Amino acid sequence: MIDEQTKSSKGSFWKELPVLLVVAVLVAFLVRQFVVQTFFIPSGSMEHTLDLDDRVLVNKLVYDFRSPERGEIIVFEAPESWRNKPEHEDYIKRVIGVGGDRIVCCDPQDRIQINGHPLDELDYIYPGNKPSVEKFDVVVPKGRLWVMGDHRQQSGDSLQNYKGSNDIEQATIPEDAVVGRAFVLFWPFSRTTWLTVPPTFEGVPGPQSGG
Repeated sequence: MIDEQTKSSKGSFWKELPVLLVVAVLVAFLVRQFVVQTFFIPSGSMEHTLDLDDRVLVNKLVYDFRSPERGEIIVFEAPESWRNKPEHEDYIKRVIGVGGDRIVCCDPQDRIQINGHPLDELDYIYPGNKPSVEKFDVVVPKGRLWVMGDHRQQSGDSLQNYKGSNDIEQATIPEDAVVGRAFVLFWPFSRTTWLTVPPTFEGVPGPQSGG
């Protein structure tokens, strides 16, 4: 029986290197385009969950299989009316309410309520901020999201856009504008952490029928 073995010529690695580099670049492009992308934080609107110039990884695939959920941090293409400058396209905020949710501010303890459930937000909103300095009572349209920054007093978000217009469509973003979910803060290394959903969102009931 002949024992067949493969042998590499001495120069085969250098001959294959250009092909390997092209494949590596193509894989990196596909991953960035469709699976995971890095984003940096350009403002203080999510302090101190995310600080200025932090870097996060964003899962761009997850919402192809399900809708965004309350408490998740998302990157989305902001409506033109939200932008300070036309080139400021991508925003990062926390999902507070989803389609059908009734969001009310505030109860006697200054807490935002979703479908009657009060949120305990002290673990993640900016120290000294109230959940909202404005009273409001809205129902999020189906297929849209109410989003807010964790630094409530420095965030161009759903509340800021609602109080200027009283237009719930203007104040919310469509689900199809979402780029993906920020799931890990990876830079600086001293602040590396998973970006999980705060426990207070676990008790939020679904919207009432017809709400």
